[in-house]
Amino acid sequence: MASSINRLVRKLREINHRYSKPHIEMTPMVKFSLMTLRIYLLLIVGLIVYKFVVTLSTGAVQ
Repeated sequence: MASSINRLVRKLREINHRYSKPHIEMTPMVKFSLMTLRIYLLLIVGLIVYKFVVTLSTGAVQ
């Protein structure tokens, strides 16, 4: 069991190391678009978490 976990951790570290630096050039517009999408994703996840907490606190299921 421990060897399987160690193997998985090593594999994840290898993948993270391999893709730590992008291999393609990005224009400033592409970087801006990706940052905008990242912010949008965090906003959507935040709204989902907020809705979940509000639903749990009121006890109402819609």
